[in-house]
Amino acid sequence: MTHLADVSDMLKALRRENNLSQEELARRAGVARTTVARMETLARNDMSVSVLLRLLEAAGYDLKFVAHGHGRTLEDILAEQRSPEPNP
Repeated sequence: MTHLADVSDMLKALRRENNLSQEELARRAGVARTTVARMETLARNDMSVSVLLRLLEAAGYDLKFVAHGHGRTLEDILAEQRSPEPNP
């Protein structure tokens, strides 16, 4: 993900994967439906990070930063280290 358009596309995909309408996601996040529409289409060519976080949380997701080319976060690695090893 390198552009705001990628974030916008991801938000829309996540909303659809969770079978949420723009109206339902907006209600859960406490924002107007038009805000969701703008975030998904980048009508303003900008995104409010606070609104993006609220929308992602309302859809059941967190925003995490990972180094380019890495799929796991530090939290993922620590959780793997804490879990018991599988028995063969």
